[in-house]
Amino acid sequence: MSQITIRKAPGKWVVRAGGAVLAETADALELTESPYPPVIYFPRNDIAMAFLDATAHSTQCPEKGTASYYSIVTKSQTLENAAWSYEDPKDDVKRIKDYLAFHPGDYVVVEQV
Repeated sequence: MSQITIRKAPGKWVVRAGGAVLAETADALELTESPYPPVIYFPRNDIAMAFLDATAHSTQCPEKGTASYYSIVTKSQTLENAAWSYEDPKDDVKRIKDYLAFHPGDYVVVEQV
């Protein structure tokens, strides 16, 4: 069983995709789960949800629960399953309920500003 820690991420964080800012918050959470790199979770209220479409994809994590996925729709492309959320997380990680995380990559940037 991996050790998970959740803390308030310091400073302000943004998510950009397709030239648009999808999220900007000073209330991000940083989830650390060894051996993976830390993941920044954004409060749903600070995300432009109009750019996200829920997908049928889901994954199961023994520590966090079932993840629901979203595709990011930009002017030029759809980034399949590029964001995820634990709608009903397990008790140990309840803090990430109503938060979403994003897969950083060539088309999605998650950064502290």
